[in-house]
Amino acid sequence: EVRLVESGGGLVQAGGSLRLSCAASGFTFEDYAIGWFRQAPGKEREPVAVMTTGGTTWRAGSLEGRFTISRDNDKNLVYLQMNSLKPEDTAVYYCAATLRYYSDMSDYTRMWAYDYWGQGTQVTVSS
Repeated sequence: EVRLVESGGGLVQAGGSLRLSCAASGFTFEDYAIGWFRQAPGKEREPVAVMTTGGTTWRAGSLEGRFTISRDNDKNLVYLQMNSLKPEDTAVYYCAATLRYYSDMSDYTRMWAYDYWGQGTQVTVSS
């Protein structure tokens, strides 16, 4: 059974940091590109960061310098380090995995590109 389980969310004050984890099981993790998405109340789900199997990364421009994606293939884990958090970062954060290869990196920012999704973890940033 394929599973993606996010953890590490919680309540943090503005300016603080959190590290989200996504634990994968049931598939050959290193063969999959991983994406982080988030969905704020009343808004559409949006891409946050992506890491391909080759280590290429993409990050939403507005998050440059604050969010970093990384992965540990030995532990089947993907991380999202979030620093200098702002109230507008409040959302449910999801990780997703895809076996498919896309030559255009922007395709990895689309929800349709992913085969598997986690259940999400809530991040709340207070002002």
